[in-house]
Amino acid sequence: MRNNFFENILVISPHTDDGELAAGGTIRRFVEEGSNVSYIALSAPRKELKEECAECLGILGVEDYFILDFPRRRFPEKRQEILQYLFDYNKEHRVDLVLTPSTQDLHQDHQTVTNEVMRAFKHSTIFGYELPWNNIIFHENCFISLNGAHVEKKLRALKCYDTQKTRLYFDREYLHGLLRAKGLHIGEKYAESFEVIKLVLS
Repeated sequence: MRNNFFENILVISPHTDDGELAAGGTIRRFVEEGSNVSYIALSAPRKELKEECAECLGILGVEDYFILDFPRRRFPEKRQEILQYLFDYNKEHRVDLVLTPSTQDLHQDHQTVTNEVMRAFKHSTIFGYELPWNNIIFHENCFISLNGAHVEKKLRALKCYDTQKTRLYFDREYLHGLLRAKGLHIGEKYAESFEVIKLVLS
């Protein structure tokens, strides 16, 4: 059954794995509920990452995805090109909800992406997701509850990133604990949290 407000959802990941790390459970939940979920990764510096990303999205149930080649850590230089790409995408697709890095994310690429998202998707709801290692503060004011199946799909999907397995934030116990901690805020077993950058309910 489709959720009430968001039919067409776009997940924007500055680099492959950002969107899945922060919102993989939510992505899976929206897919199960019948929303059309699309995904754009703006940078994948290695062929292996493109392959891992595609495999990961397959497990989450996302069939419509685009993996681009903007140069990592140089997004500020490419700001106008990124904006034009997102503007053209939005012109072709009616996006109800965009998931993007939070406005408090310190990574220069992530900051650029979210700034351009706010320009390109002026009529859409925008939720900012948290990548804790890039955030000193995070204004979480939206929580999406998840069940155990959503969590397992997220954790299994992230295992596809074999090239990233030594990074501490890919540790299964850490990720599971974070989902439990978010759930505690709303009296649920699991959840993911977001910053409401803009809310549009039509």
